[in-house]
Amino acid sequence: MTRLSLGRVLRLSLLSLGALIFLAPYLFMISTAGKAQSEIFSSSLALIPEQWSYVENFTKALSRVSMPTLLWNGVVVCALIFIVQVVVAIPCAYAMAKLKFRAARLMMVLVMLGLLVPIHATALPLYVAFDRLSVLNSYMALVAPFSISVFAIFLFLQFFRALPDDLIHAARLDGMSETGIVARVVVPNAWPAITAFAIFSVVAHWNDLFWPLVVVTNQEYATPPLGLLYFRAAEAGDDYGALMAATLIITLPLVAAFLIAQKRFVEGITMTGLKG
Repeated sequence: MTRLSLGRVLRLSLLSLGALIFLAPYLFMISTAGKAQSEIFSSSLALIPEQWSYVENFTKALSRVSMPTLLWNGVVVCALIFIVQVVVAIPCAYAMAKLKFRAARLMMVLVMLGLLVPIHATALPLYVAFDRLSVLNSYMALVAPFSISVFAIFLFLQFFRALPDDLIHAARLDGMSETGIVARVVVPNAWPAITAFAIFSVVAHWNDLFWPLVVVTNQEYATPPLGLLYFRAAEAGDDYGALMAATLIITLPLVAAFLIAQKRFVEGITMTGLKG
């Protein structure tokens, strides 16, 4: 009993230490968002501001850049990318998991190889293609390169393998087509995996700076991270208190989304590890 209690205390201590390490940058960001410029560059390091400047810094953050435009662009781009990725990935993963055809193993190899190719490797040819098509500074340029997600295919593939084959056979006996099985049987049972992938997809593309920096020069199409870059390049110089306030505004939707979908996220990650 003593060993069990000691082990539990040790695990909780390690988990608390890990949580503190991961939360430290966010706590520092919250602290800096409430400090005046002179206090930020002072020699003393304190989490609690001596003079609270939250109202001033958040006012600067909301007035110096078009924050509603940045947030709206982030929502539109992430939503479009996620919807297209799911629409493409679910039928592909279902075919590889539940249908028998000769190229199944080859497709699996291609999916695994696709996981190894970063966006940086294809950035130049994609940029040249979009430039010739005159679609730079548009939602299409921001969404199109990510419309096919090999990670989504791999994640859904693992989840669909755990679905009982009897469920699929029963649907076929009822006269359903493969499209109907995907829409009416597979998708309703795949919401945990879809929710888990949604967190991965939205976080990755909401925080992405590289690709928007390549294809966007018009602030009307700037995503949140690119908007922060414009914020720092303002004529007034680098006001880190206001910059941290703007960063808080941009990261809060992600934190709220994760807290709301936390249960489904954990369930989806757990179930995609099962094998049928």
